[in-house]
Amino acid sequence: MAALLTRLATLLGLVALGVLGPATAHAQSPGALATGLHISDGRLVEGNGNDFIMRGVNHAHTWYPGETRSLADVKALGANTVRVVLSNGHRWTRNSAADVAAVVAQCKANRLICVLEVHDTTGYGEDAAAGTLDQAADYWIGLKDVLVGEENYVIVNIGNEPWGNTNPAGWTDPTIAAIKKLRNAGFEHTIMVDAPNWGQDWQGVMRANARSVYDADTTGNLIFSIHMYSVYDTAQEITDYLNAFVNAGLPILIGEFGGPPDQWGDPDENTMMATAQQLGLGYLAWSWSGNTDPILDLSIGFDPNRLSSWGQRIFNGANGIAQTSREATVFGGGNPGDTQAPTTPGTPTASAVTATSLTLNWTAATDNVGVTGYDVVRVSGGSETTVAASTTNTVVLTGLTADTTYTFAVYARDAAGNRSARSATVNVTTDEGGGTPGVGCSVGYRVVGEWPGGFQGEMTIRNTGTTAISGWTLAFAFANGQTVTNMWGGIPTQSGGAVSVTPASYTATIPVAGSVTVGFTGSKGATNTAPTAFRVNGTTCATT
Repeated sequence: MAALLTRLATLLGLVALGVLGPATAHAQSPGALATGLHISDGRLVEGNGNDFIMRGVNHAHTWYPGETRSLADVKALGANTVRVVLSNGHRWTRNSAADVAAVVAQCKANRLICVLEVHDTTGYGEDAAAGTLDQAADYWIGLKDVLVGEENYVIVNIGNEPWGNTNPAGWTDPTIAAIKKLRNAGFEHTIMVDAPNWGQDWQGVMRANARSVYDADTTGNLIFSIHMYSVYDTAQEITDYLNAFVNAGLPILIGEFGGPPDQWGDPDENTMMATAQQLGLGYLAWSWSGNTDPILDLSIGFDPNRLSSWGQRIFNGANGIAQTSREATVFGGGNPGDTQAPTTPGTPTASAVTATSLTLNWTAATDNVGVTGYDVVRVSGGSETTVAASTTNTVVLTGLTADTTYTFAVYARDAAGNRSARSATVNVTTDEGGGTPGVGCSVGYRVVGEWPGGFQGEMTIRNTGTTAISGWTLAFAFANGQTVTNMWGGIPTQSGGAVSVTPASYTATIPVAGSVTVGFTGSKGATNTAPTAFRVNGTTCATT
C-alpha cells in the first residue's frame, strides 16, 4: 500500500549496490537463542530447529478491525503466516493490548505464524505524518505482557517502511537503537526490520549496512525484510538483491510485494516467487483486501471465494502459497517423518447451481495424521487450474459464466504437504440466466496493442435498456488461454477462460444511453481470439 508511493528507482532503472561483508561470513547467533522462532546459520527456524519458510499475506487489521474472519480465510487458502498491520496511535487509531492479544490468539487458533508490524512509521523523513522507530519500540514495550511467552508464534516487525527516500542513510542508527531498546527491555522474539526507500532499498542502504545492523542484536535473532514493487521489474535486480543476503549468511524475506503493473512500472512477481522458492526464503504478498486502490486486493471485498487475478496468482499459481506453503511444526504440521498422502476424496457433486455460481461437496479424505485442506481444480483437456481451497469438504464457486460446462475435481492435502491422488471429476453446466428486466446492453471489445506474450484490451459497455444499470457484472470467456493480469475501470475474477468483471467505484453506474469503458492488460499465447459473447447481469449483450 505505502510501497506504491514515491519510487525514484524506476527512473534510474537499477538498484544500487551495497556491501554486506565477506561471502564466507555466516550469521551465527552470538547469544542465547530465542525460546521459539529464531535465526540459525542465516535461516529462520522454529524452536525445535525445523526450517520455517513464511508463505502468506499482509492483512490491514488496524483499518478493518471487523474483518477478523480474514485470518481463517487466508489459512483455508493455504497460508502459514499472516503479517498484521497495527497502529501505535501516532497516525491511526491505536491497537490496544487486548486487541493485539486477540489477534495473536486468532493467529494461533488458525495455525498461523503472526508477524506484527507498526504501520505509523511508513516513510519517515519524507512523510511528515510518519512516526519514529523509537516510538514504535515504545509501543512494543507497552505490549510486553501480551507478547512474552508467544515467541513460538509471533515475530515483531518493529516498523513498516520506516524511512522514505530523503536521506535514507539516516535509517541505520535508529534501526540499531530500536533493536537494542527491545533487547534491553527483555524481548527474546525474532525481530524483523524493514528497509528504507519506502521498504524497497533502491539506494542499497540496508544492503550495505545489514552486517552492522545484524551484529547489533545481541541474540542474533534478526531478519531483514525487503519490499518488492515496481523498483524490482527485472529478474537481475531481484536475484542480485536476495542472493547478496543469502551469500553473506544473513536472513531475509520478501515482507511485501506486488505483481500488477502501476504507473511506476511492472514488478516481476514471477521471478520474486520463483527465487524465493529456490533459495528457501519467505514471502508475504500485499495484501488480502481493502486497498484504497483495489489493484492489489488479493480478494475482492474480503471474500475468499472472489479472488482477483492477483489473488489467484499468489494462492494458486506457480510457486504460490497452495503449492509451497508448509504449516509450522509448532502446530503439529510439517512433520518431516510424515510421507503418507491422504486418501483420495470422493467424487464431488454439484448443488445450488445458478448462472454464475455453484456449490461442490465431496466425501472427506482420511490421513494417518490429519487432512488440513482441499484444493479444487478445474480440468480442461490434459491441464488443470486450481480455482479454490477449503478446509472442509465443501466449497462455493462464484464468478462463473452462464450456460457453460465446467469439469471439477478435488485433491486432499495434509500438514506435511503430502497431496492425495485426484478425485474423479464432475461435469456441471451453469444455468442460462434470465437476465434483469429493463436491462439492455451492447459491448464493444478491441485489442489496443499486442506484444510477444501479452496484449492490452478495452471493453466499452453501453446501456441500451430503459433503466440505469447499477452494480453490474460483466461475464465473458477467452478461448485461447488468455489471462487478465491488470484491469482499470473494473475488478476481474477469472476461472480458466471464464472472466467475471465487477465495476470500480467510478464505473458502477451506467445511465440509460450511457457507457463505461474497462481497460486491461493480459497474457496470451500465439493466438488471441476476441471473446464473442458478453452478458451484463445475466442479460446477453449485442456486440459492436
